[in-house]
Amino acid sequence: MDHKAYMYVLECRDGSYYTGYTTDVRRRLAVHNSGKGAKYTRARLPVKLIYAQGFASKEEAMSAEALLKRKKRPQKEQFLSENQDRNLLSHFEQL
Repeated sequence: MDHKAYMYVLECRDGSYYTGYTTDVRRRLAVHNSGKGAKYTRARLPVKLIYAQGFASKEEAMSAEALLKRKKRPQKEQFLSENQDRNLLSHFEQL
């Protein structure tokens, strides 16, 4: 499948999760870790990519991001555990 966009989950220095979407995971992670990313992550550097899921469109990635952001921490952990078969982290391990 050709992925046009990604939903990603970062683990912050304090152990919290940050969920976002992007068309370029490597670039977005670099932006976060440079301190120029989301306000939430700027105060919690460094961040580590723990999950990335590909989608055919930006809209699908944004929708998945919104659904995951609404979940409480235990539900997010369950999602991450149950969806490892969709995790494209190995494609970005050089990060």
